Amino acid sequence: MLVVVGLIIAFVLVAVFSNRATRSCRWREYREETESRWVCIHCGVELHGPRGIAPKHCHRPKQPDA
Repeated sequence: MLVVVGLIIAFVLVAVFSNRATRSCRWREYREETESRWVCIHCGVELHGPRGIAPKHCHRPKQPDA
């Protein structure tokens, strides 16, 4: 019973403290000579930045309201 309660608490904490700005983003790093090229495999956005540090915000273009 204690394990089940611990798992529920862990899932709630992950849901509360996860970064919603990048929840859908999945960044792939392609290392270049001085910096890295980051590509989101979810929406295709490409960014350049320092090695090993993935972007913290989603840079996906906003969808127009229909």
